[in-house]
Order: sequence, then C-alpha cells, then structure tokens
Amino acid sequence: MSLVGFKAQNHPQQTGRRGPNPAVDDRGTDPALFAKLNERFQFTLDVAASAENAKCDRYFTIADDGLRQSWAGETVWCNPPFSNIEPWVEKAWNEYFGDIVIVMLLPANRTEQGWWQEWVEPHRDGTNGGVRVEFLPGRPRFVAPGADGIGPNERPPFGCCLLIWGRS
Repeated sequence: MSLVGFKAQNHPQQTGRRGPNPAVDDRGTDPALFAKLNERFQFTLDVAASAENAKCDRYFTIADDGLRQSWAGETVWCNPPFSNIEPWVEKAWNEYFGDIVIVMLLPANRTEQGWWQEWVEPHRDGTNGGVRVEFLPGRPRFVAPGADGIGPNERPPFGCCLLIWGRS
C-alpha cells in the first residue's frame, strides 16, 4: 500500500470550534490519581477548577479566570477544559519563571494539533529547555459534574499525559 498522495485529516471533534462543553470540561480529576500526584508535587493551587471539583485549598474558578491570574511562586495543578487547551499551555509557558512548578493533565491523543506542535514538541523532554511529558498508563477516570464519585463509564476514549514544567 502506498501513501503517495495521502492527506491526513483530523476528526472534526478534534479541530472544530464548537466552544466549551461544560458537561465534559468541568469533569474533576480522579481523586486517587490526584492523591498520587499531590504526594509527589505537593500542589498549592488548582488553576482550572470549580468549587465542586477543586483539588487544592486555593483554586481559581471560571469566574476567577485562571488565565488572567498570576501563578507565581506556586506549585500548580491544572486539569484544563479539554475543548480549549492551547491558552492554558501558553499561560503555563508565560508563568514558567523562577520557583514554580506546573503540572497539567491533557489528552495524549492531540500531539498532531497546532498547540502541541507549537508549545510542546519543540521544548519537550529537555529539548530547548522546558517541559517534560509523562504518559499515564491506561485511561484515567473523571468525576462528572454534580456527581459524588466516579460512576461507570467515566473514562475518556483516549489516554492522558502530564506536561510538567519545573522540578519533578
């Protein structure tokens, strides 16, 4: 089979400008996963949270707009809205100075997208300084908005990774 003339295309759900989807974007990180990461990093600030799913005592909600707040001097946890990832990655780069650690949970199946190619790929794993990528095993579970815990079928159809700026 020849690939001559093949033109790769992303699925419209990966590239469409549908806007935010609160039913998906507001899902909370699995408490067990967060506990393991928090033991390792000792987070002080959750920058993309709601009062219901915040993982740290200090957090920014949609109304607070974590993209407009300073993250300076913090150890930051970020599970950004998956419908609009790029501004969060760009913000992390803009905040990554001095004594700061940022850990961001992202879909691992978006490496072909422009934001990954611009903000992650040229800098990952020590290339030109900067961000480390850790791929998580399996598919992490999430807590749906308004739910008390993780229900059945609360896994996305993709794996996830962590982007880590700063010490590990």
